Amino acid sequence: MSEPRGQRLLIISPAFHGYCHSIARGFRALGYETAVHRYDAFDTVGAKLRNKLRYELPERFGADSRERAEADLTRRAVEVLREHRPDRLLVIKADALGQAFWEEVRAQGVPHLLWLYDDLSRHRYDLDFLRQLPGVISYARSEADMLAEAGVPAAYVPNGFDPELAPPQTRTQEEIVFVGSRYPNRVQLLEHLSGHGVPVRAYGRGWSHHPVDQLRTWEWARPDLPSERDIPLAQAYAVQARAAAALNVHGLQEGLAMRTFEVPGMNGIQLIDRPDVEEFYDPGTEVLIYRSPEQLLELSRRVLADRPWSERIRAAGRARTLAQHTFAHRAREVQKLWD
Repeated sequence: MSEPRGQRLLIISPAFHGYCHSIARGFRALGYETAVHRYDAFDTVGAKLRNKLRYELPERFGADSRERAEADLTRRAVEVLREHRPDRLLVIKADALGQAFWEEVRAQGVPHLLWLYDDLSRHRYDLDFLRQLPGVISYARSEADMLAEAGVPAAYVPNGFDPELAPPQTRTQEEIVFVGSRYPNRVQLLEHLSGHGVPVRAYGRGWSHHPVDQLRTWEWARPDLPSERDIPLAQAYAVQARAAAALNVHGLQEGLAMRTFEVPGMNGIQLIDRPDVEEFYDPGTEVLIYRSPEQLLELSRRVLADRPWSERIRAAGRARTLAQHTFAHRAREVQKLWD
């Protein structure tokens, strides 16, 4: 493996929950000098307002502002690439960037990889484009296999946990929590628990009854469940660990979500709907798997009632995560693809 120390790595990524910073810390642990460009970040009040007026509001009234947004985001990403001239380039998602960005990447001749930490169906890439790249990383083994069979130079690297983002927590709340987007299957499970007397709480703009969040999402209806507004990633880490347990609902998603590693990494208990989590954790002693709403209800009640049992699961899940599933571990896997 080549020595990364002192090599300049540029990560170009969506702002989504700041995961790019956690990934960057994983690479810094290997010795890279790492910089991050969040291509769709709107950090200031003025930038947020321009985003609403320039892109979102026209979309609400039937106009297609995607080309304008793509041009603006691409222009800035090209500028950043020219400013940094990195030794290595890691591009995360980036399907909002246009062809001019990839032309600049090729012109610089920088070794680069595309990392998809969500389903391929949620991206705008086609197979012809992906075949032209030197490497594509998928967070789902099934999709990495499918891409490889289609002639794409694909590799499987699962999501991970950032132990530097927040300190581990102890249980202080007697609720089952969910942090994330509101989808019908998630609503149904939380309503099932709540309807049977299990205390629950959901976090995120899609759940929140706050008028600002209703305006941000352009909708007013919300489930009749205890809810909170959006929280930063570090706070989400802590909230899920302080709760009696955290719900991890995937549905038809191909790979395992970030919270698969975040909850046990923070010393929390994970209630997950994916038996394939056994690739990473021991079911029953490090994580808890449910296969139906009834089984979820049974496990939730036991977590709330049996503190010693749940504490053993917390400790075992955290130990496994720190030993095998941090972003530093994932960065080592990506590093092999550059060698």
